[in-house]
Amino acid sequence: MTDKKSHQIEDVAECCRIEEKINKAEEEHAEDDGHDHDHTSKEKSTFQLFLPAIISFGLLLLAIGFDNYFTQSWFVGWVRIVWYVAAYIPVGLPVIKEAIQSIRKSDVFSEFLLMSIATIGAFAIGEYPEGVAVMLFYAIGEIFQSLAVQRAKRNIKSLLDQRPDEVTIIENNVAKTIKASTAKIGDIIQLKAGEKLGLDGELVSDKASFNTAALTGESKPDSKLKGETVLAGMINLNSVSQVKVTTAYTDSKLSKILEMVQEATSKKAPTELFIRKFAKIYTPIVVFLAIGICLVPMLFVENYVFNDWLYRALIFLVISCPCALVISIPLGYFGGIGAASKNGILFKGSNFLDVMASIQNVVMDKTGTMTEGVFKVQEVVFKSEFDQKEILQLVNVIESQSTHPVATAIHNFVGKIDSSIKLKNVEEIAGHGLKASANGKELLVGNFKLMDKFSIKYDIDPSSIVYTLIAVAYDNKFVGYLTIADSIKEDSQRTIDKLKVLGIKTTMLSGDKNNVVQFVAQKLGITNAFGDLLPEDKVNKVKEIIAKNQTVAFVGDGVNDAPVVALSNVGIAMGGLGSDATIETADVVIQDDKPSKIPIAINIGKQTKKVVWQNITLAFTVKAVVLVLGAGGLATMWEAVFADVGVALLAILNAVRIQRMKF
Repeated sequence: MTDKKSHQIEDVAECCRIEEKINKAEEEHAEDDGHDHDHTSKEKSTFQLFLPAIISFGLLLLAIGFDNYFTQSWFVGWVRIVWYVAAYIPVGLPVIKEAIQSIRKSDVFSEFLLMSIATIGAFAIGEYPEGVAVMLFYAIGEIFQSLAVQRAKRNIKSLLDQRPDEVTIIENNVAKTIKASTAKIGDIIQLKAGEKLGLDGELVSDKASFNTAALTGESKPDSKLKGETVLAGMINLNSVSQVKVTTAYTDSKLSKILEMVQEATSKKAPTELFIRKFAKIYTPIVVFLAIGICLVPMLFVENYVFNDWLYRALIFLVISCPCALVISIPLGYFGGIGAASKNGILFKGSNFLDVMASIQNVVMDKTGTMTEGVFKVQEVVFKSEFDQKEILQLVNVIESQSTHPVATAIHNFVGKIDSSIKLKNVEEIAGHGLKASANGKELLVGNFKLMDKFSIKYDIDPSSIVYTLIAVAYDNKFVGYLTIADSIKEDSQRTIDKLKVLGIKTTMLSGDKNNVVQFVAQKLGITNAFGDLLPEDKVNKVKEIIAKNQTVAFVGDGVNDAPVVALSNVGIAMGGLGSDATIETADVVIQDDKPSKIPIAINIGKQTKKVVWQNITLAFTVKAVVLVLGAGGLATMWEAVFADVGVALLAILNAVRIQRMKF
């Protein structure tokens, strides 16, 4: 994802712009593959969509009846021709218009042209019923495709409705309704029961309960206490609550989610890109082969009848339409993205569905990924020569410069920050900790590697303590340490078990103490685990796996994880607790921070790829058989209709299955 400042969604027009982008992406798809998705269909009822086909079908049935079952003396000559033309126009005219538009855009050999030539040719040789029938079934296929696309989009586009256009703020003890986009950081929003929150903020009320389904896919209520973060799109369930705005409208989590979803459809899977390129080469070849089938036999066949060979060529054209491929494959991937969104997982492109399907290794961070990331100070072990209260206040102030969960634990333990303490030259040393100057003396707070880096001598063995340790040094002397504990997420064990069933190797990489990492890994049954790692160490570990020609998905949440997330075949970010840098670098975002979504994401990728290849196999097999029969004069236009529209409908129904699957 690009820098959030360069993709801001503006004011009142936001939802319209998002929807316009999604439609534009689909229109570009239509231009690329020569296939219309009937983008206006979202404004029509199902009956309106089917009305032209119903009219055409009714007129066609009557005409076939007049021709074969209850013949009429008047149903001959120009009356018969006009009747069939009237049956053809409702379904044929839109396709002919599309063919002309495609030619104007230099896309001459589109499927619209194939269908137009085939059906007009059928009329030219007097095969009126078949000409109407081919176009009718083609139009019905288009309608079913549009309905399938709408269904696939529903899970994703529901996100567009998750934020209100207006919010109620409290100004001078008076409730005032303003546009959500004009709310400022620091404003107090008043939320009634059942109302959606428009911006990210901090709960001012003592407690409140929220429905977080918009962000997590989970309808289970989430209780929040005063001071905790609440996000745009959450619904207040109980009493009136107040929230202080902490993030600009355009920078909220939901804005980022919407941007990711918009951009997802523009990143195509290799299979999808191949089919598009294939269709552009395949279609003109088919047209020239059809011309050959019609004219070349003139040189070799003794009793050559032009109409017979033209009929075979027209059948060949109908059969060879790449409908089933260019409809069902993008729809399959789009359905995969929709199914993932429904499960609280955001894929930033269909290409990542393909990669996830073939992942061999899942490498994960520990803190905030497999553990809660909610630390609590267990004990303080300082040397007696130091004033514990004074040192803790200094530690509290310096840790307020960090966003790490450890800093929150220390703040919760020590309490209010002493504003009279002034630190100078505060510096964060990646993978080590923090350094600053306090009262003219050097203050170091971090892990024991930080102590080693600054040659601070200590008299304990850090590896003997199975807790996260925060070491403190002041005035070049070792003060002592704080022990901090984190709890394993309730679904972490289930995650590892499912990954093992899928045959995927697991590795844990962490900057935390090695014995803490080994303890957690052993408890969960993770194959390989490494602690005491700097960000560059994590990168090197992942490079070692990639060097073995194995695919890697890295799961992380911290800003230090951004480099290794970018390096992996697929980077997965925890979207709730995760840092903005990691979320924006990642290819897949898990919205509710549950690691159990990792095997779900892999399964969605596998099922999507499976369905796509089922459709490719079905389309090529049926078309190849009927093409041979058509060229040899053994197949009629009706078999051609099945080979084209019938297979396309089967492929669409197969693609739609992805959204019904339980993962």
